[in-house]
Amino acid sequence: MPDAVAEALGYGWEHWDEVSEMENPIGYLFRVGQSRTRPKKRPRLPLMAANDAPDFEPQLPRALMALPETQRTAVWLAHGCQWPHAEIAEVLGVSTSTVSTHVNRGLARLRSELGANNDAKS
Repeated sequence: MPDAVAEALGYGWEHWDEVSEMENPIGYLFRVGQSRTRPKKRPRLPLMAANDAPDFEPQLPRALMALPETQRTAVWLAHGCQWPHAEIAEVLGVSTSTVSTHVNRGLARLRSELGANNDAKS
């Protein structure tokens, strides 16, 4: 609750010219405090049916779970679900360059963990 009050007061102070002209400034600032302190929604990863799963390295699930959560989520959404980096960035609340960094670092860790060679031809 103190965080919500601090957010509302801070917003009101910074935007006083706009807020003071409103019909219900207290109600508006109440909503500001409420929305700014609401917990962020965590992305829910889509699940695949067992019979829809493609062939994959048996150690991949274990290696994926060993990744930090941000890297795991970015790699899964980019390569498992074919999401564009812009959509992943929006869901995670980061920039597209940050998504690229998470994906690249995650893939590098997966290659290292699974003993995959970057020079291998597909």
